[in-house]
Amino acid sequence: MVHEREAVIRNREGLHFRPIRRLVDTASRFLSRVTLQVEDRKADARSPMELLMLVATCGTRLRIMAEGDDAEQALGALVGLIEDGFGES
Repeated sequence: MVHEREAVIRNREGLHFRPIRRLVDTASRFLSRVTLQVEDRKADARSPMELLMLVATCGTRLRIMAEGDDAEQALGALVGLIEDGFGES
């Protein structure tokens, strides 16, 4: 079963190298497969290059999907990280 949540990019510079590194590190702690989506663009949460290609600026709404035994925990961790502005706000 795929679990889904949404989050809005809140940090001023959007999804750049430091936040991407934090996303990858956080997603890698979980066994679930996690995908982020912006409009029609999708990215594996463990792939820095794919995340960069999302072109997610401040105010961008992300759809986060997770599938696996710890999907809810992964979603909670990732949504919290994003909503907190990756600690940059």
